[in-house]
Amino acid sequence: MSGGKRKKIMAINLRFDKGGGLLPAIAQDYKTNEILMMAYINEESWQKTLETGKVHYWSRSREKLWLKGESSNHVQLVKEILVDCDEDTVVFKIEQLGGAACHKGYRSCFFRQVKDNELRVIAEPVFDPEEVYNK
Repeated sequence: MSGGKRKKIMAINLRFDKGGGLLPAIAQDYKTNEILMMAYINEESWQKTLETGKVHYWSRSREKLWLKGESSNHVQLVKEILVDCDEDTVVFKIEQLGGAACHKGYRSCFFRQVKDNELRVIAEPVFDPEEVYNK
Protein backbone atom coordinates (compact mmCIF):
# COMPACT_ATOMS: atom_id res chain seq x y z
CA MET A 1 0.00 0.00 0.00
CA SER A 2 1.35 3.44 -0.90
CA GLY A 3 1.68 6.31 1.58
CA GLY A 4 -0.78 8.50 -0.36
CA LYS A 5 -4.43 9.02 0.46
CA ARG A 6 -6.93 6.59 -1.05
CA LYS A 7 -10.12 7.99 -2.47
CA LYS A 8 -13.17 5.86 -1.95
CA ILE A 9 -16.03 6.27 -4.41
CA MET A 10 -19.53 5.77 -3.00
CA ALA A 11 -23.08 6.28 -4.18
CA ILE A 12 -24.77 9.45 -2.94
CA ASN A 13 -27.43 8.41 -0.45
CA LEU A 14 -28.38 11.41 1.65
CA ARG A 15 -30.39 10.53 4.76
CA PHE A 16 -33.55 12.58 4.15
CA ASP A 17 -35.38 10.09 6.39
CA LYS A 18 -33.52 11.38 9.48
CA GLY A 19 -34.74 14.97 9.28
CA GLY A 20 -38.36 14.45 8.37
CA GLY A 21 -37.48 14.90 4.71
CA LEU A 22 -35.33 18.01 5.24
CA LEU A 23 -31.58 18.30 5.71
CA PRO A 24 -29.52 21.35 6.73
CA ALA A 25 -27.50 22.87 3.91
CA ILE A 26 -24.74 25.38 4.55
CA ALA A 27 -23.72 27.79 1.80
CA GLN A 28 -20.03 28.70 1.97
CA ASP A 29 -18.06 30.98 -0.33
CA TYR A 30 -15.77 28.71 -2.35
CA LYS A 31 -12.90 31.22 -2.40
CA THR A 32 -12.95 32.72 1.11
CA ASN A 33 -14.68 29.89 3.05
CA GLU A 34 -17.01 32.50 4.59
CA ILE A 35 -20.29 30.95 5.80
CA LEU A 36 -23.03 32.80 3.93
CA MET A 37 -26.21 31.07 5.02
CA MET A 38 -27.91 27.92 6.25
CA ALA A 39 -31.18 26.63 4.85
CA TYR A 40 -32.84 23.28 4.20
CA ILE A 41 -32.99 20.93 1.25
CA ASN A 42 -35.35 18.09 0.45
CA GLU A 43 -34.90 15.42 -2.22
CA GLU A 44 -36.47 17.59 -4.91
CA SER A 45 -34.23 20.61 -4.20
CA TRP A 46 -31.19 18.31 -3.98
CA GLN A 47 -31.93 16.84 -7.42
CA LYS A 48 -32.60 20.30 -8.93
CA THR A 49 -29.29 21.55 -7.54
CA LEU A 50 -27.41 18.60 -9.03
CA GLU A 51 -29.18 19.00 -12.40
CA THR A 52 -28.74 22.78 -12.77
CA GLY A 53 -25.57 23.64 -10.85
CA LYS A 54 -27.58 26.37 -9.07
CA VAL A 55 -28.52 25.90 -5.43
CA HIS A 56 -32.18 25.13 -4.77
CA TYR A 57 -33.57 24.94 -1.25
CA TRP A 58 -36.86 23.99 0.35
CA SER A 59 -38.60 27.01 1.87
CA ARG A 60 -40.17 25.96 5.14
CA SER A 61 -42.16 29.19 5.46
CA ARG A 62 -43.57 29.06 1.91
CA GLU A 63 -43.56 25.26 1.75
CA LYS A 64 -42.16 25.19 -1.76
CA LEU A 65 -39.05 24.63 -3.81
CA TRP A 66 -36.91 27.76 -3.94
CA LEU A 67 -34.13 28.63 -6.37
CA LYS A 68 -31.81 30.88 -4.37
CA GLY A 69 -31.87 34.24 -6.12
CA GLU A 70 -35.15 33.76 -7.99
CA SER A 71 -36.39 37.14 -6.67
CA SER A 72 -33.12 39.01 -6.16
CA ASN A 73 -30.97 37.53 -8.94
CA HIS A 74 -28.41 36.71 -6.22
CA VAL A 75 -27.99 33.14 -7.47
CA GLN A 76 -25.61 30.61 -5.94
CA LEU A 77 -23.49 28.64 -8.42
CA VAL A 78 -22.23 25.30 -7.10
CA LYS A 79 -18.47 24.83 -7.17
CA GLU A 80 -18.23 21.86 -4.79
CA ILE A 81 -20.50 19.88 -2.48
CA LEU A 82 -19.39 18.31 0.79
CA VAL A 83 -21.44 15.70 2.67
CA ASP A 84 -20.96 15.04 6.38
CA CYS A 85 -20.16 11.65 7.91
CA ASP A 86 -23.81 10.91 8.79
CA GLU A 87 -25.01 11.87 5.30
CA ASP A 88 -27.55 14.26 6.81
CA THR A 89 -25.95 17.68 6.24
CA VAL A 90 -24.36 19.24 3.16
CA VAL A 91 -22.06 22.16 2.52
CA PHE A 92 -22.48 23.89 -0.80
CA LYS A 93 -19.25 25.66 -1.71
CA ILE A 94 -20.63 28.32 -3.99
CA GLU A 95 -20.00 31.42 -6.01
CA GLN A 96 -22.49 34.00 -4.73
CA LEU A 97 -23.70 36.18 -7.59
CA GLY A 98 -24.94 39.67 -6.75
CA GLY A 99 -22.69 39.96 -3.71
CA ALA A 100 -25.23 39.00 -1.04
CA ALA A 101 -26.77 35.79 0.27
CA CYS A 102 -28.96 37.31 2.96
CA HIS A 103 -32.49 38.51 2.15
CA LYS A 104 -31.96 41.34 4.68
CA GLY A 105 -29.31 42.82 2.36
CA TYR A 106 -26.10 41.53 3.93
CA ARG A 107 -23.43 39.42 2.23
CA SER A 108 -23.86 36.73 4.90
CA CYS A 109 -26.90 35.85 6.98
CA PHE A 110 -24.46 35.77 9.90
CA PHE A 111 -24.06 39.54 10.13
CA ARG A 112 -24.65 39.72 13.90
CA GLN A 113 -22.41 38.73 16.78
CA VAL A 114 -23.11 38.05 20.45
CA LYS A 115 -20.81 40.24 22.52
CA ASP A 116 -21.18 41.30 26.15
CA ASN A 117 -24.61 39.64 26.26
CA GLU A 118 -25.86 41.75 23.34
CA LEU A 119 -26.50 41.09 19.68
CA ARG A 120 -24.45 43.49 17.57
CA VAL A 121 -24.47 44.07 13.81
CA ILE A 122 -20.90 43.55 12.55
CA ALA A 123 -21.36 44.10 8.80
CA GLU A 124 -22.67 46.65 6.35
CA PRO A 125 -25.59 45.82 4.04
CA VAL A 126 -24.81 45.20 0.38
CA PHE A 127 -28.28 46.12 -0.89
CA ASP A 128 -31.58 47.56 0.27
CA PRO A 129 -34.16 44.75 0.57
CA GLU A 130 -37.03 47.24 0.02
CA GLU A 131 -35.66 48.05 -3.44
CA VAL A 132 -34.74 44.47 -4.40
CA TYR A 133 -37.92 42.76 -3.21
CA ASN A 134 -40.34 45.68 -3.87
CA LYS A 135 -41.88 45.39 -0.40
